[in-house]
Amino acid sequence: MQMGEREGVVKVTEWQKTYYAGDSGIQSGATTVRSDDDGTEYSTKKYTFTTTVAENPADLESQYTMTRAQRVRAAMFPETMEGKTILSTQLDSSQQTNVQRLAEPSQLLKTAIIHLINYQDDAELATRAVPELTKLLNDDDQVVVNKAAQIVNQLTRKEASRRALMQSPQMVAAVVRAMQNTSDMETARATASILHNLSHQREGLLAIFKSGGIPALVRMLSSPMESVLFYAITTLHNLLLHQEGAKMAVRLADGLQRMVPLLKKSNPKFLAITTDCLQLLSYGNQESKLIILANGGPEGLVQIMRNYNYEKLLWTTSRVLKVLSVCPSNKPAIVEAGGMQALGKHVTGSSQRLSQNCLWTLRNLSDAATKQDGLDGLLQVLIGLLSTDDVNMLACVTGILSNLTCNNALIIIFYFYITFHLHVKFG
Repeated sequence: MQMGEREGVVKVTEWQKTYYAGDSGIQSGATTVRSDDDGTEYSTKKYTFTTTVAENPADLESQYTMTRAQRVRAAMFPETMEGKTILSTQLDSSQQTNVQRLAEPSQLLKTAIIHLINYQDDAELATRAVPELTKLLNDDDQVVVNKAAQIVNQLTRKEASRRALMQSPQMVAAVVRAMQNTSDMETARATASILHNLSHQREGLLAIFKSGGIPALVRMLSSPMESVLFYAITTLHNLLLHQEGAKMAVRLADGLQRMVPLLKKSNPKFLAITTDCLQLLSYGNQESKLIILANGGPEGLVQIMRNYNYEKLLWTTSRVLKVLSVCPSNKPAIVEAGGMQALGKHVTGSSQRLSQNCLWTLRNLSDAATKQDGLDGLLQVLIGLLSTDDVNMLACVTGILSNLTCNNALIIIFYFYITFHLHVKFG
């Protein structure tokens, strides 16, 4: 057939191009996973597109019209188009078509709808399971209790089912009872994890408090299992922060007597939570301060200030020491444990909140440290801070120096010696 005889006949050239969702917006071949800032994940697939070029514009328009539904379907439901070729309307690879721009938002919308459906399913499943699981948690067979606790623990990891469970006082009470009565470490771990998960919502905190969960959690602070300790202390911390009446309940359950020995642990993040609990319990409560003293709290706190460099831990520990430093009984114990020197290490650090806490604590302790040896280094640091423009810091420094030099001839001589040399050096 001659070329002239082919006049009006469509010449079709087919080739395949691979577009990736990150480049063109169309889902494309080997499966990849993209993640948004909020953690939402969705799959993207590679697609093969067939581009058809027709000499007759009417024929080309007809082909585009016939494949419009397929192109939209590929954008919204790419998994249904595997292995199929689709007519592409993209003539310029640098510009996306409308359908290509639709691809990613449509996938996000579909994912959101799926999440809503799953959320509802999780809530309904948990609601139906609550009565039976409550019964199993109250069973006399510890193997049954363990299996039930494991199931409930899995349910509390999802928000929908967690909310359904915390709305059942019977369920929360059964978890607390299982925690109190078990001697099995795995059951203790599962039940502690359940209460930890529930404590992330106010409704859960209230349910734990009303079910007598605080004494059970305080008991768990003596557990030899590290994960149980972590769940117990973090749950108690959440209760102390957000649940009215929790502080008194922890004190009545001898929580301070169990917490102070935990200062010997070595995990900085665990210690930061523990020291914050001590600050929350001791602030404004003289009896709590004396209990901390009786259990060796000042020594443990000073050791932390001396040996760690984790800023949050140092800050929470300095807050406890600041509270204890106004107690006449704790003050000499902190000084005797080397608190002046330990706090002095952090007054010139990069953390302003830590420096300020250390200075105020030193100010409170300084009148009990007039006969303390080994303060030469601290005095040099304090004198160096006299040139600061910070009024609050200057007030602390002058107050500390005033107390330390009171009725102490050696320190007075040292003070004037340093002052004289600074005057000579800087004029």
